[in-house]
Amino acid sequence: MKLDNPPPPEYVFKYHKQPKSGNVTNGLGESQVRRATRVFHWPFGKPPHHWQALDLHFNLIGGMGGPYMGYGMIWQRLWNLWQIRRANGPVAPKRREVADPEVMADEIKAYIQKHFTESIVGITRVIPTDIVDGESVDFEYVICVGQPMERDIMLQVPKPAAGWEVMRGYRRVSKQAVKLAAHIRSLGWEAKAHADPKTGSLLHIPPAIRAGLGELGKHGSIITREWGSNVRLAAVTTNLPLAIDVPVDIGVDDLCVTCRRCTLDCPPGAIMDSKQMVRGVEKWYVDFDKCVPYFAENSGCAICIQVCPWAEPGRGPKLSETLLAKRRKAA
Repeated sequence: MKLDNPPPPEYVFKYHKQPKSGNVTNGLGESQVRRATRVFHWPFGKPPHHWQALDLHFNLIGGMGGPYMGYGMIWQRLWNLWQIRRANGPVAPKRREVADPEVMADEIKAYIQKHFTESIVGITRVIPTDIVDGESVDFEYVICVGQPMERDIMLQVPKPAAGWEVMRGYRRVSKQAVKLAAHIRSLGWEAKAHADPKTGSLLHIPPAIRAGLGELGKHGSIITREWGSNVRLAAVTTNLPLAIDVPVDIGVDDLCVTCRRCTLDCPPGAIMDSKQMVRGVEKWYVDFDKCVPYFAENSGCAICIQVCPWAEPGRGPKLSETLLAKRRKAA
């Protein structure tokens, strides 16, 4: 059932006029497929949205540990924005022809893994629901990259150190996307990096799942075989002909339907124990109106992705093997 009159959420501070429920904006309960609408991260220069004030509170007041750390949040944001100023650029006049898209795809993956050894990478096609409502993406292919964060630091969530590591994770994966886009343009093909939540026109998780980087977890984040959800994502869209990857089945649903670790550890109780219909797709969903106010009030969070069993270093591949073997045995 569509949420026409949801209960008003609790906020970090009082609005003169309460914003529209984030769950309604996200399409919770909607049976029709549609594009996602921006709801929290406010792109600079874009028209105001319902949750803009809370976003500003997070960035300018509460961001990364309080007023003083908030200045650091601005600094890190500006650093990343400065880095991704080169997300797009001139294309080399001489185009390298592509005889075999599969060979080219392997070359692109090798390029990323040569320069960023811990990264994971996959390729898929852009589909309309990957694109934020009101935005556009001109190219057919999307190369999805993932970069792990420092686990020892992230275990301190929700303390400021973990928040800083999240921002460093964004910068590192942004660097990969920018570098890869520049490399593709040097081959004579167009390419654009999508590397910051506030500036991107492309959702990161849905194409990353189709590109085989992982599966969606109960906590609403991607779970990768190698790093669990302890990753940051970025992407490059391009018209360079590439062979596409296929989604993977690593047994995430087999674990999430019975595991309640993130559900129990979520302070505002935002994680649901069953999948929900969201914009015409049944999937795991996190209650926005409970999650985001806590996130803003506490300078970030990420508790759910760190308590997840997949986040423990080295455990993911074995966990996947065990879950899939158990499923085969039960079939």
